[in-house]
Amino acid sequence: MAESHRLAAPAPAPAGARAPHRPARYTVLSLPVAGPRPPEPGLVAGPFETQGRCVSAALLAGVPGFADGPFTVDGRTAIGEVTLHNRDELHAALAATGQPTEPGCSDGELLLRCWLALGPDGLRAADGMFTLAVLDGPDLVLIRDHMGARTAFHCRTRDGGWAASSSLRHLRQRPDVDTGLDLGAVRSFLTFAYLPGTETLLRGVSELLPGKVTRLGADGSVRVEEFWEPQAGSALTELTDRHYASVLRELLDRAVARRLPDGQDVAVLLSGGVDSSLVTALAARLHDRPVHTYSISFGNELPNELGYSGLVAAHCGTRHRVLTVPGEQVAARLADTVALLDSPVGDPLTVPNLMLAEAVAGDGLSVSLNGEGGDPVFGGPKNLPMLVFELLRDDPSEQARADAYLHTYRKCWEDLPVLLTGEALAGLDALGPAAHPRRHVAPYLSDRRMPSLLDQLLHCNLRTKGAHHILTKVERLTASQGIQGRSPLFDRQVVEHAFTTPPALKLRATEEKWILKEAVRDLLPDTVTYRPKSGMRVPVQQWLRGPLSEHTLDLLLGPTARARGLFRADTVETWMRGGGLLLPRQGGKLWLLLTLELWLRAYDL
Repeated sequence: MAESHRLAAPAPAPAGARAPHRPARYTVLSLPVAGPRPPEPGLVAGPFETQGRCVSAALLAGVPGFADGPFTVDGRTAIGEVTLHNRDELHAALAATGQPTEPGCSDGELLLRCWLALGPDGLRAADGMFTLAVLDGPDLVLIRDHMGARTAFHCRTRDGGWAASSSLRHLRQRPDVDTGLDLGAVRSFLTFAYLPGTETLLRGVSELLPGKVTRLGADGSVRVEEFWEPQAGSALTELTDRHYASVLRELLDRAVARRLPDGQDVAVLLSGGVDSSLVTALAARLHDRPVHTYSISFGNELPNELGYSGLVAAHCGTRHRVLTVPGEQVAARLADTVALLDSPVGDPLTVPNLMLAEAVAGDGLSVSLNGEGGDPVFGGPKNLPMLVFELLRDDPSEQARADAYLHTYRKCWEDLPVLLTGEALAGLDALGPAAHPRRHVAPYLSDRRMPSLLDQLLHCNLRTKGAHHILTKVERLTASQGIQGRSPLFDRQVVEHAFTTPPALKLRATEEKWILKEAVRDLLPDTVTYRPKSGMRVPVQQWLRGPLSEHTLDLLLGPTARARGLFRADTVETWMRGGGLLLPRQGGKLWLLLTLELWLRAYDL
């Protein structure tokens, strides 16, 4: 990489000084030099003056996260939340360039050295979870990992500077940042049940994209450079099904092994589905310490997968716990749980997920594995409605395909004309067609680099729901308890192999994720591997009619929500009476409204 303007290295810490307090997130600034400023709390690097800018980095102590730093290499100072799983490989790559590193250097410093010495290739080779913020002269350079396991945000300040942080709440609280509610993001959330792409609910604040390097220039420019994106493979007829399965198995073994903590017991969140079951089986086979498994139950009267999770735990010899989650506890803890998230997630499993993380931490464990990633990477059931649509559609346009994809979410998109107030609808109309939610999915669904529709759908799932819902929810909730939540099925090499695997091996006739099941068929009983996917029944409707009923009424029809002017009270009242177009099993649309309202209150919007 070309030499840039250098920053003075921070003064060394005095002998015997303690490391910065953890848990923490971070913030970085590049501001114009314009008179005195109040001191930044948690400052660990800077302030430095360079080319008329004042740049600095700080740790936000007490905010749940894994921030560390600063590290200074070749005049660039960085801070980040970095966990690497292939340190030895990266050390060897640097040594091959004639720039060996100290074996004990931190993960953040190692990643910074890889980027400076090898550019995008150095980031591409890194296997892990990370965001890294680099003070590069007057510019800020922000890097997010391949899949989006960790995240960060950036915005302009009133005086023409840049502020970036791994905590959205910190940017909201800065006095030099103007943030209000982004109405377009409200529509996106009601469409997807999460916020895809760079959107946040804070106007003017953007989220980093995974697999990208974002350079925030002193002149206000934003330049985004891609360092990794999955590539579809060309069909090689000489390769057998067994070849693809055996290579996948090797990659799965390595992905799980790399994520096991050295010398410590490990937790696995075990639902009983094939994805979490195969991770459990591999962890039990590969780890030299006990494996603890955790499942959740909403009561014996509801359909559940406890029979399968118990079977897997017994088969693998794990130390198994089942946590019962009563509706009263969900009601009592929902607001605090939603407040932990940088963006709301309309997933009724947020409180149970947090309780699982608490149980893991209470057992003295620091790493939990999960089976997230099987559906978006290998082709789960969410793709079938789109494949059927493709067979039957009479509108060949790209817009028709994108709109059909939005329909498959079955959230509130079709209800917006009767859900939103006239004022809110007028505000959305003023944004114009360029702000329509289809913009988040259309580029993936028309990407000619992915010749197969199935691979286009998987790519879309990976880059939207995977990066902005699944992984970020896991990270924020586990980090709140000091736990690192690791997802082996989102491993870079596993994902690369999945996209080079012929689509017919991922969806074989009516068998979903066939190649994944074939790769691990020796690990688990067939009754687990090849059973139909049923999923856990989350009793949202019962919660809304029971322990959450009065709370939901007060929140959605109270003076605060009415004053915000987003939702029509008559529609909310109809839905709460059980009318309208509620999902038959979950009441998912009311859950979206409740989650959004709680998040807006937590962020004082």
